[in-house]
Amino acid sequence: MGQELSSFVDEDTPTRTLKERSIEAVASYVREGRAKKIVVMASPTSLFPISEYSDSYLTNPAVVLVDWCRDYCFVVNLCADIAYFRSNPAPFYALAHELYPGRYKPTISHYFLRLISDKGLLLKLFTQNIDCLERAAGVPSDKIVEAHGSFTTQRCIECRTPYPDDLMREAIKEREVPHCSESQCNGLVKPDIVFFGEALPENFHRNKTVPSEADLVIVMGTSLTVQPFASLPEFCNEEVPRVLLNREHVGSLGCRTDDVLVLDECDAGVRKLASALGWLDQLEALARITDSDELTPTQKSDKPKDDAFDDEIARITNEVQKSLNIAEDHCDNTRSFLETDKKD
Repeated sequence: MGQELSSFVDEDTPTRTLKERSIEAVASYVREGRAKKIVVMASPTSLFPISEYSDSYLTNPAVVLVDWCRDYCFVVNLCADIAYFRSNPAPFYALAHELYPGRYKPTISHYFLRLISDKGLLLKLFTQNIDCLERAAGVPSDKIVEAHGSFTTQRCIECRTPYPDDLMREAIKEREVPHCSESQCNGLVKPDIVFFGEALPENFHRNKTVPSEADLVIVMGTSLTVQPFASLPEFCNEEVPRVLLNREHVGSLGCRTDDVLVLDECDAGVRKLASALGWLDQLEALARITDSDELTPTQKSDKPKDDAFDDEIARITNEVQKSLNIAEDHCDNTRSFLETDKKD
């Protein structure tokens, strides 16, 4: 869903806005002051298998686990289902211990978004990430639309009363289930992230037409498979350049005359664009990236990237299962519970 069938523009078709379909032409377009309202769409999902072990946009393998590994571990799928959360919130809070902001660092791609904002060129960033790494990199909150919500705020799922940040941090640190601070309620508290069975945030719907105001669109690290996020690049005007920084072609990118595709690891594509813009030194200074501090201790491994990623997935999965003490046969029962609930 979201991957519309469409044909690439012919190489001989002239551009309408850029001098040519190249990263250098995009850089010239920006340097000439013609890009003053940049809209970015970002997400981890097209880079699987990824983690902080790879040169990717996302640095939190637990988020990838939620987004991609629903078949890999059914227990994890339960964590983000609102119906199951109401009956048993423990598995979510076991996973939240791994997901919670502060455990992983932003990458150079996150800092590139910060740099665009610092230069006064960022109109809006749409992200499917829930780990707040864009905020950690310094992107202003009013520039961010978190399509699937985030851990930034939390509230009671019954009376909707906000819950204090410090109490939530402590609960997640201790893998405890917090309850509403209103004595007459005592409902379950959940971070403001979108669970299966919940609507997207009002902030997303309020801003979904913002791409129509853009004079440059950058799509990075997303598979564009989930609607309505997947339709965002279609809202920009036909003559507006769209740049794809991604490992593979997605959506309709490449089908307009001023689409530029940089098919590479997301961070590598960002470096190419930053270099063409003359921003690379600024970017790396902003990110303070060195061989010694770019990776967190959990990232350092002599194993191949995919093997290290699988180990991290297994570790997180085991933590969730251990907190529940779920046996394999119980997974079948919970699967039946969810399927029955969704039919109702």
